[in-house]
Amino acid sequence: MSKCDLLSLADTVTNKMIVVENVSEAMEAILSYSKNAEEFLKRKKVHRDLIFKYLAKDGVLMPPSSEKHQLVKRTLVLWSPGKLPVNQRSLGGDDGRPESTETVSSSTDGKAEAGFDPLALGQQFCQWFFQLLNSHNPSLGQQPQDWGPQHFWPDVKLHLLSSADGQHVEEFLGAELVNLRLLALTREERLLLSPNLEPHGLRALASPHGLVLVAVAGTIHRDDTCLGIFEQIFGLIRSPLNSNSWKIKFVNLKIRGQDALGGTEMVAPALTCDSSELQLLCR
Repeated sequence: MSKCDLLSLADTVTNKMIVVENVSEAMEAILSYSKNAEEFLKRKKVHRDLIFKYLAKDGVLMPPSSEKHQLVKRTLVLWSPGKLPVNQRSLGGDDGRPESTETVSSSTDGKAEAGFDPLALGQQFCQWFFQLLNSHNPSLGQQPQDWGPQHFWPDVKLHLLSSADGQHVEEFLGAELVNLRLLALTREERLLLSPNLEPHGLRALASPHGLVLVAVAGTIHRDDTCLGIFEQIFGLIRSPLNSNSWKIKFVNLKIRGQDALGGTEMVAPALTCDSSELQLLCR
């Protein structure tokens, strides 16, 4: 935001009751006198492009066609301390992996133990996973984060189904091969995976044995082009030898290009799998 816009916004927020003379004073006044984050983000001088670039810089990828109200909503989710971590350190694990997530909730459906909310874990995991993976895309210009086989179980399996100019199936076994194939999506193919963490784009389920399934839908981008959508299912199991943090046991990834969509909405894609299908994977 330009200095002129900052000074003008400070006048608006404070109703010109506070005189500011520089950028630092303007920022302090804006933060002090804004009622809340939503009010601040909805100000006319907080332009859509500014929010979009802020989210991208923080590793949160949104479709370029997103409207301002969608970007505001996603930013508020990012800033909410009880929902999603702003950075991977706040997830709690020594290496950034999510640890256990406990919430105060009256719902017990799908919970493996009292106080454990698999959906909250799913939100944290997806925020961490896609921010980590996307950081290796050269087009973002970010410092690559600590991706590697250490986030996977040694016998992890990857099933990759892509539908663009026909269907192609790839399968990989082992932490080294699986991590390299997923890494190639962003580092070599320069794809950006933007998960939809709204209720219709995210599901999670916990088995009595400790396996947590996280299913998420999202859009796939390269630079300013939306190429298609994806659905991804993760199987997560805690590692007692790694501070009880969660590691990936299997990954099912389905990618569909625009030609294979037939007019399907890509702004906020929804999951096609339901809870019964996830329950089958728990067996």
